[in-house]
This record gives sequence, structure tokens and C-alpha cells, in this order.
Amino acid sequence: MTDPAYLTGQFLLAVPGMSDPRFEHAVIAMCGHDADGALGIGLGAVVPGVGFHALLEQLEIDVGEAPNAPVHLGGPVEPRRGFVLHSTEWSGQDSVQVAGRWTLTGTLDVLRAIAEGTGPAHWVVALGYAGWGAGQLEGELSRPGWLTAPAENAVLFEVPAQERWARAMAGAGIDPRLLVAGVGTA
Repeated sequence: MTDPAYLTGQFLLAVPGMSDPRFEHAVIAMCGHDADGALGIGLGAVVPGVGFHALLEQLEIDVGEAPNAPVHLGGPVEPRRGFVLHSTEWSGQDSVQVAGRWTLTGTLDVLRAIAEGTGPAHWVVALGYAGWGAGQLEGELSRPGWLTAPAENAVLFEVPAQERWARAMAGAGIDPRLLVAGVGTA
């Protein structure tokens, strides 16, 4: 018997015609996936009107050297909880390495380090996450709606949110114009 294919360290991409409008053009960086469930951070959309500086000010953290980057819609679960997905050279309190590709931190120390100019070189900030219980993601993957693709750090850290889905699809060798929303029978 073989081990199931877990998606930690990969992208989960919504296909055209995704039935859940919350995930239209979704690019989800899978940060954890095992027999107990899955957790990913959405990177395909930003929180309208909320920048990183406003988030820091709300948390009473001096903006310092931090650029005013967008804050991403990480997912529908706990939308007031923040996460920073960042490069691996920085690690802090409760940071979790993700398949050796990037690090996920959900504590204020990473925000302070970014503001002080001592944080990770590459990072994205998100509010909320996408989560699945045991076997739930596997069930969703057995139906139309999602594709998996290798995660590219350049797409994660250098491409604007509104362009990530198209770039991730292209990086996986997929032309989304050739995908159909429904399924047929033969």
C-alpha cells in the first residue's frame, strides 16, 4: 500500500468555473497536509483598502522600514487571524518550516522584525486561512474544481496577487482557456 500524496509545499489552484465564488481564481499555498487535514494560505486576492501599514498601526507596531504591501485574503477560516508566509532564512516564535520551501509564522514577532528591517527578505501577509478536516481535501480533489501545481517562490513572493493565478497556471504548463467547467461522460 502506498502513502497518500500530500500537498504540503505545493499550490492548490481553482479551475475556471469553481462552484464556490470565494475561491474564484484562488492560489493557495499549502502549508500543511496530512491524514488529519490540511491548511493553506490564499494568495490570489487582497483585502480591499487594507495595507500592511494599516495592519501594523492597528496592532500598535511602528511601521519603521516596512513597505506598505497588500494584505491578502488568506481564506474564509478565522479571517481576523494573521499569517506571514516568508522565506526560510528567518525564523521566530512558533514559525513552521513548510517543505523546506518557505516558512509560516502567525505571531507578532515576524511583523516587528519586518518593521525593524530585520525580518525575512521575502514575505506576504494574509488574514485567514483555508482549512480542511481529515479526508475533506482529498474528497474535493476527487471532483472538478481544483488543480495542484508545483509552488514557485517567484510566483509567491514577486508576482502581484491579481497575476498569481495566471502565472501559477502557466508555470504548471496549463492554459486555463482550454479547461472546461463541467465534466462529461464517455
